[in-house]
Amino acid sequence: MQTGFSSLSGLARLGNGVRTERCSSYDIKGGNSDWWVITPGSNVTIADIQGAGSVKHIWMTVGTGEEAFPRKIVLRAYWDGEDSPSVECPLGDFFGIGHGIHKNFFSLPLQMCPQDGRAFNCWFPMPFARSARFEIQNDCDGDINLYFYIDYERYTSLDEGLGRFHAQWRRENPTIGFGDPTRRFAEDNAYMWEVWNTPNLDGAGNYVILDAKGKGHYVGCHLDIDCFQREKNDWYGEGDDMIFIDDEPWPPRLHGTGTEDYFSTAFCPHEEYNSPYVGVTVCSGDPEWPWRGKNSSYRYHIEDPIYFEKSIRVTIEHGHANSLGNDYSSTAYWYQVEPHEPFPTLLAVKDRMPRK
Repeated sequence: MQTGFSSLSGLARLGNGVRTERCSSYDIKGGNSDWWVITPGSNVTIADIQGAGSVKHIWMTVGTGEEAFPRKIVLRAYWDGEDSPSVECPLGDFFGIGHGIHKNFFSLPLQMCPQDGRAFNCWFPMPFARSARFEIQNDCDGDINLYFYIDYERYTSLDEGLGRFHAQWRRENPTIGFGDPTRRFAEDNAYMWEVWNTPNLDGAGNYVILDAKGKGHYVGCHLDIDCFQREKNDWYGEGDDMIFIDDEPWPPRLHGTGTEDYFSTAFCPHEEYNSPYVGVTVCSGDPEWPWRGKNSSYRYHIEDPIYFEKSIRVTIEHGHANSLGNDYSSTAYWYQVEPHEPFPTLLAVKDRMPRK
């Protein structure tokens, strides 16, 4: 029997039949070559744990000089002997930032640490009743040196009522917008109201962050936008979040007021900010066009998970009423009862690459 997933207040509670164990890349010959060499095109199992338990912490770093390597390496995880992965995500995106970027940031469940965010950390708990298996796929052009810890607790049995952890990456490049990229709201008030008065009464064209079936709860995402419509109207944040639960019709019970509002910021932010549950990790604009280029924000529903009994569809507009065409990608995190729906086919490495 495990102690559960305790907060700081529960740290004094003693374990009952709990063993702390680890899979790592340490040099089994006793030397200091504490990494695994993974060759191009390889798909390698880095941990295969039998029995009941829960992964409590994952740390990884990669030795390579290859550009955008966080998008070229794929992490997968399987629970309880399933054939379809519950986690399938480019490595950097899994650990909290898209665009093939690594940089320093912190949140409660995910962090990238100094120097320049080369150490990746995850604290999402990942329970399993019979087994857990982790794979790394190397789609880089050359070898990578992978260093890792997978720290887990082993139990005599798993408590009932624990969902399995899932993480899924998606990309739409480009989104299809109806707006005029040569006109800018700040310079053309009539155009602004023309766009803002265009209705979205079904959410059908929204960017989809997550589309899952079953019983579970959604615990958040990060959204990565490259605003390449750089001529004029590049502010993406008028797009509302719309989260449809259990096949409900429009309007959903969770309908927001703007992209920056869903990510718990306000008024068109263009500065970087980190906190336990919300943040802006990437904002690469300039004073004249502060949102063009690469942008990333996160919102983790740790204190306020979003529950569903049959299905959930997490969506967001790309500009008001989906007016803008840009490069959108995201990673969603959630727990659910197995089996889960098979994920969409992961894009080939050439189609995962960030825009130049």
